[in-house]
Amino acid sequence: MYESLFLTFLAVTGISLAGSVKIIKQGDEALVETLGKYDGKKLQPGLNFMVPFLDQVAYQETTREQFLNIPPQTCMTRDNVSISVDAVVYWRILNIEKAYYKVKNLQSAVVTLVTTLIRSEISKLKLEQTFMARTEVNELLLQQLDIATEPWGIKVTRVELRDIIPSLSVREAMELQMSSERKKQAAILTSEGQREAAINNAKGEAEARILQAKARQQAALLQAEAQQQQQVLNAKGTAEAISTLAKTLEFDPYATEAMQFLLAQTYLDMSLKMGGEGKGIITDPRNIPATLDGVRSLVSQQSNGKVKHLS
Repeated sequence: MYESLFLTFLAVTGISLAGSVKIIKQGDEALVETLGKYDGKKLQPGLNFMVPFLDQVAYQETTREQFLNIPPQTCMTRDNVSISVDAVVYWRILNIEKAYYKVKNLQSAVVTLVTTLIRSEISKLKLEQTFMARTEVNELLLQQLDIATEPWGIKVTRVELRDIIPSLSVREAMELQMSSERKKQAAILTSEGQREAAINNAKGEAEARILQAKARQQAALLQAEAQQQQQVLNAKGTAEAISTLAKTLEFDPYATEAMQFLLAQTYLDMSLKMGGEGKGIITDPRNIPATLDGVRSLVSQQSNGKVKHLS
C-alpha cells in the first residue's frame, strides 16, 4: 500500500515538474496566466519555469514577420464594373499582450479589415485607373491598415494587390477596344509613312530638277565659253591671214589675181552657207558672175592704190 502511494506521489511530482518547465523557441513569445489572470508574465526564448497547477501558457505566437493571403474579393469600381481582386499582406507582432487580449482571432480580423479596405479603395477608382494606380492603392491600404491595427499590437509592413481580373464580358469588351485601338494606331502609322514617303519623293524630284537645271546651266556656260574662244581664234586667224595677204600684195604684184580668187571663193561660201540657214544674200544664181566681177574690180582698185602709194 505504501509503495503504491509512493509511486503515485512520484508520478504526480514528475508530472508537476514536467509541467513547470517550458521551452520557447527563438523568435516566439508566450503569455502566462496565473489562475486565469494575466499579470504581465511572459516567457522568453529558452528554458522557462512556471508554478505547477497555478501557471498556464495562455498564448504563444511568433514575433517574426508573417504574411496573409487575401482570397479574391468581388469589388465594384466607380463606373460600376465588377472585378475580382486578391492581395497579400505582410505583418508582424510588436506587442503580444495586445495581439491576444485586444482582439479575438487576430488573423481573421486582419483578413476582414484588408478586404473591407480594398473594396472601399477600388470603389473610388474607374476600371482603367485600377490597373494604372496599383502602387498608389497599395500605399493607401498600408497607411490605413497601419492606423487600424495599431491598437492590436501589430505592424503591417507591406500590402500588395496581386491580380485584378474583370468579369468575362468586361474582358471581351476590353479586348475589342484594344483591337480597335491597335488597328487605329496601325492606320495612323501607315498614313504617316505614306505621307513621309510622298514628301521624300517630292524632295527628291525637286532636288533632281535643281541638279538638272544646274547641269544645263553649266553646260550652256561651257558651250558659250567654247564658242567665244572659237570666235576669238577665228578672228585671230582671219586677222593674221589678212595681214599676210596685205604684206604679200605690197611686195608681190602677181598676187592680185590670187587675192581676187580667194575673196570671190570666200564670198560664195558665205553666201551659200547663209542661204542654207534661211539668211541668203544671193537670191538669183544669175547674179553670181556680176558679183564676182565687182569683187575683182574692188580688189584691183585697192591693189593699184597701194602700188601707187608705194611708188
